[in-house]
Order: sequence, then structure tokens, then C-alpha cells
Amino acid sequence: MRWAPDARGRLERAAFELFAEQGFAATTVPQITARAGLTTRTFFRHFADKREVVFAGDEIPENAARLIAEAPADLEPMQVIRSVLHQVAAARFDGNHAQTAAWRRIVEGNDELRDRDARKRSDLVRAARGALVGRGETPLQATVLAEIGVLVFQVALESWVEEDPATARPMSVVIDEVLAALPLAARP
Repeated sequence: MRWAPDARGRLERAAFELFAEQGFAATTVPQITARAGLTTRTFFRHFADKREVVFAGDEIPENAARLIAEAPADLEPMQVIRSVLHQVAAARFDGNHAQTAAWRRIVEGNDELRDRDARKRSDLVRAARGALVGRGETPLQATVLAEIGVLVFQVALESWVEEDPATARPMSVVIDEVLAALPLAARP
């Protein structure tokens, strides 16, 4: 097939089906493309390798930095973090609970993917830090805020995917619960 609508989406769906059925390590790019009804050449136009199907989102750090930079100037730094986390949750996670839970199981089940996940989080911290410095925060404040933002996101995500898909709350509610727990966690 020379042109196929939603090739990237079809490849992602096929890959995640295969990862769930037979595991990440056992799944090959030719299997993914066969399931999607596409060619390996098409796969490599969209992804560098099969790990990038799991982490399709080099744009995530850039989007987070953009959202931080575009936040209203009168917001306090933690309000900016909360606003950005809510926007990301609404855009990427709410309505995708089952897929997100499956994605997290795939990542957690593979050492290589867990390492890649940690690197992606580090990239996100760096991007957020730069955007916060651009908003006038000192490098130290920006680093702490960026680390807190990514930590809140990670804890909220892990808590959210453990919820029953039938009764899962919006991820923003879980984000707010994690944010509310910060002062308690910081007590000596």
C-alpha cells in the first residue's frame, strides 16, 4: 500500500497489541508492520526503532516547555506546574486509561524500557527547567520546580493507572491529590 491513512496510529496500535500478546522483546518490526498492513519502510518513516513506539513523544519535553512559557505571567510557579500537568493529563491521558495502563505494564516489564523511561523523564526535567528560567526563576528554583513537577506527574500517573478503568477519575484529580500531599511529605 503506497499511502495509508493514519499510518502512525495503525503502527502504534499494532505494536501495542503485539507487545501485550507476546512481550516487547519478542515483537519485531516486521510483525508490527504486517499487523498494521504497512511496510517496514513506512515504520521507519515514523519511528527510529520499536522503543520509540512506546515513547513516541520526543515532542513531550518541547510541549511542556512551551506550555510553561505560555502560562499567564501572573501565575505563581506551582500554579504554572499544576496548569501544565492538567493540560497534559487532559490532552494525552484522560479517556485513554486502558491504553495508558497497558503502556505502563509494557515499560515496567522491560529493563531497557525502564531505562529509556528514566532518560525521557530527565529530558522533561531539563526542558521544564529551561522554560522556568525563561520565566524568571533562578536556576536553583527552576531545577527544584521542574523536578517536583515531573515527580508529581509520575506519582499521579502511577496512582491513576492503578485505578479501576470503569471508575477511574480524571487524571487532574489525582494530580491535585499528589500536589496536596507535597507539604505533608516535606515535613521534617
